[in-house]
Amino acid sequence: MQSASQAAQNDLSSRVPSSLPKASGLYWGGQWHTPTGAATLACMNPSTGKPLRDVLCGGTEEVSAAVAAARAARDTWARTPPLERARCLREAASRVLGHAQELALIDAANCGNPVNAMMFDAQVGAKLLEYFAGLVLEIKGETIPTSNGSLNYTVREPRGVVARIFPFNHPFMFAAGKIAAPLAAGNTVIVKPPEQAPLSTIRLMELLEDVFPPGVLNCVVGGRDAGAALASHPGVDAVALIGSVQAGKAVLRAAADTMKHTVLELGGKNAMIVYPDAHVEKAVAGAIKGMNFAWCGQSCGSTSRLFIHDSIHDRFVDALVKQLPSLYRPGIATDMRTTMGALINRTQYERTLHYIEKAHEQKATLALGGRHPADPALADGFFIEPTVFVDVQPDMAIARDEIFGPVLSVFRWRDETEMLTAVNGLEVGLTGSVWTQNLDTAHRVAAAIESGYVWINDTSTHILGAPFGGYKQSGQGREESKDELLEFTKLKNVNVLLGGK
Repeated sequence: MQSASQAAQNDLSSRVPSSLPKASGLYWGGQWHTPTGAATLACMNPSTGKPLRDVLCGGTEEVSAAVAAARAARDTWARTPPLERARCLREAASRVLGHAQELALIDAANCGNPVNAMMFDAQVGAKLLEYFAGLVLEIKGETIPTSNGSLNYTVREPRGVVARIFPFNHPFMFAAGKIAAPLAAGNTVIVKPPEQAPLSTIRLMELLEDVFPPGVLNCVVGGRDAGAALASHPGVDAVALIGSVQAGKAVLRAAADTMKHTVLELGGKNAMIVYPDAHVEKAVAGAIKGMNFAWCGQSCGSTSRLFIHDSIHDRFVDALVKQLPSLYRPGIATDMRTTMGALINRTQYERTLHYIEKAHEQKATLALGGRHPADPALADGFFIEPTVFVDVQPDMAIARDEIFGPVLSVFRWRDETEMLTAVNGLEVGLTGSVWTQNLDTAHRVAAAIESGYVWINDTSTHILGAPFGGYKQSGQGREESKDELLEFTKLKNVNVLLGGK
């Protein structure tokens, strides 16, 4: 049994107030701003339902000011030697790692993900900064053979001002990691953190104030109006979003009038397929891992549709239901012992409960969870137990809609053709997972799945340098690789007629 002193050491909630940022949510041109008339946004703790602090919330005027600052710094940053840009990115990575627990604690308090798990986010954010710092000399063109004696070559140039909009499930990891590629390519950046959980991004801006020249890195906290203003602003040259399909469509519509470049990593309703010859114990562990229960399934890459072959279905489900509660149990996110946090807010909490009720109505069978935990300490937070439904059919709501909650839908399959029809029968296609010990089956089915990223005998793992992105309505463009760097460049062709002819 843990002593009282050990328990106190694990519970970091008392450290939250001193870790919160002191600045507002509006930063551009190397300065923090408090514009007259700017609204305020209340930041909440999903584990307790209690307020953390208010921040300033910008709108169209604040976006325009940030764009002006970014455009003023654009040309100078584009001409900055690549290795100097790389030095700045590496310094940013060092500061992220140096303040890893502080940033993780802010996110745990503000977005509800377990602080222990969020420490990994710090490593990912820093690695992305370091990775793109190492690619700055790879922004290369090529020469093209001609038949008329001319010299033809291409060069890659920065797009200009890039807006990056990201969601609430990994706020500071996205804030740190998603500025890396556009900054490495010589663009200036404006970030719009999630309105539900902006505090870690504000703190990151505080930490990086003296790393980049004024105007190179800017931040506007705001709601949908701010996002729409960034996507439609004629002074923004490219916009990149991580978010829902609906949010992606809104960005495309807003960006259409100015024909600006867009990069979209959107939602998914991802399938994990288990064949009869799969290693069952490993596949069970993969199914649990793939659902990202630590952050309540609030991940676009979660394998929330589990297709298990009839011959191993019952054994698989029994093992899954037995193991899951001991691995992921909801708890206060700022406690180092917590393995599963809270949903971001009441809206998402009630949305998830709605889908659970809908599953009951449509005659899916509840195998595990489906309720708010009984622990009185969690009564005021937005917690839902890890939830598993079996006997799920492809036309059910929980089989088709991205819930963004801790709900795993299990399908029993016999005929491969019918199963693959169900797997590919949605308008999204972000990730997929195949479990088999047959090499032919693995490659054949990976080719058949209509998604942009497929794991074989694994789930959730991201490989730095491997392009990540979706098919169909799960987005456009690729990230986490050299492809992301090139997304933020534009290609120019130069033709030189030699010999004076």
